[in-house]
Amino acid sequence: MSEQTPPPPPSYGAPVGQPAGTPPPNYLVWSILTTIFCCLPFGIASIVFAAQVNGKWAAGDANGALESSRKAKLFAIIAAVAGLVVMALYVVFFVVIAANSDLDTIDTTQY
Repeated sequence: MSEQTPPPPPSYGAPVGQPAGTPPPNYLVWSILTTIFCCLPFGIASIVFAAQVNGKWAAGDANGALESSRKAKLFAIIAAVAGLVVMALYVVFFVVIAANSDLDTIDTTQY
C-alpha cells in the first residue's frame, strides 16, 4: 500500500473559500456622490453598505456581498430621489415667495 500525504496547509495570504467570479458592484462612487450632493443620511447608509461588499466577498460570503451591494444601490437611489425632491421643493418655495412679493409692490396711490 502506498502512503498518502496530507494536503499542504494554506499559505499566508492565500484566498480561503473565496467565491469564484467577480465581486458584485459596490456602488461606492454613487454612494459618495449622493451623500455630497443629495441627501446626507441615506448617502451615509449607502456608503456603509458599499464598504461592506468587497470585505464580505473576500471572506467568502457571496450572499452577504450581494445583499450589501443591493442595499448600497437602494440607499443611493433613495438619497438621489430625496435630494431631487428637496431641491424641487426649494425651487417651488422661492418661486411662490417671489410671486407673492410682486403683490406687495402694487402702487395703490393711483386709486
